[in-house]
Amino acid sequence: MNKLFCAAAAAGAVLLAGPTAQAAGYPEKPVTMIVPFVPGGSSDITARSVTPMLTQTLGQTFVVENKPGANSAIGAQALARSTPDGYTMMVGSIGTFAINEALYKNLAYNPSKDFAYLTQAVRNPNVLVAATKFPANTVAELVAYAKKNPGSVSYASSGTGSSDHLSAVLFRQRTDSTGVDVPYKGGGAAIADLLGGQVNVSFQNLGAVQNHIKAGKLKALAITGDTRATDLPDVPTLAEAGIKDMVVYSWQGFAVPKATPPDVVEKLSKALQDALRDPKTKQTLQGLGFEVVANTPQQFAAFQQAEVKRWKDVIQKANIQLE
Repeated sequence: MNKLFCAAAAAGAVLLAGPTAQAAGYPEKPVTMIVPFVPGGSSDITARSVTPMLTQTLGQTFVVENKPGANSAIGAQALARSTPDGYTMMVGSIGTFAINEALYKNLAYNPSKDFAYLTQAVRNPNVLVAATKFPANTVAELVAYAKKNPGSVSYASSGTGSSDHLSAVLFRQRTDSTGVDVPYKGGGAAIADLLGGQVNVSFQNLGAVQNHIKAGKLKALAITGDTRATDLPDVPTLAEAGIKDMVVYSWQGFAVPKATPPDVVEKLSKALQDALRDPKTKQTLQGLGFEVVANTPQQFAAFQQAEVKRWKDVIQKANIQLE
């Protein structure tokens, strides 16, 4: 009886020590990092920027695996269904982790229930730009023009539900103005038609249009960040232009399946924060227009919930819904 009791106690001790022991030896094999978009985009760049430092710090290879489709839902579903042991992680966007929850009627995963959040990696503001021949040169002139010509201003975006589309929706809600949304299959096509004057305005990622602004091919009316952009110091923020409560950033972050042991989450998060803050990595990301955030799991989880609530309110008010 005593032998059985001791054996059972020993087994219980092993079970109780399981997560800690796992974290101590983690990782013991390569880690898959899902990117739910095609190569070359913001999430992909973020993933590939940190993998060398993660490999160096944790002593195992981090393999980037692109799983694009369904506005990142295919890759996110793959993460949600993966074993919660820290060997499958994902870097996703504001759409993946916040917007999709309200946007899609039948989403194959739940951003608020299926993931443990590691760190918000980077963020970058959008910039409200106008075609050169469009008459408005300031935010005030755009709003006045839109109110004088209801439904006439065309807003280009990279697709329905994208951050640039919803920035336009939120802008019209904040200014009590109207406009026509013109969704494209990607930001490149939207920018091309904006340059050609086929559409009037757009909330585009700063890095994607900065060179066009400096070359005089697009007019920058305002930045959606909380401060002016270093590379465009003469462009006001929306708050400075009189539009309150409209600070908007596109952002990328890392997550693992919800049931991943807490100490593995902490270990991965710490390694990611160190990788993002590494001077070489930080310089690379800032050179591409990103601002490094590198916050804690607790901070990122709170931020993710605030973003879900915010965009759910915008989407429901605008009556936007996708299958």
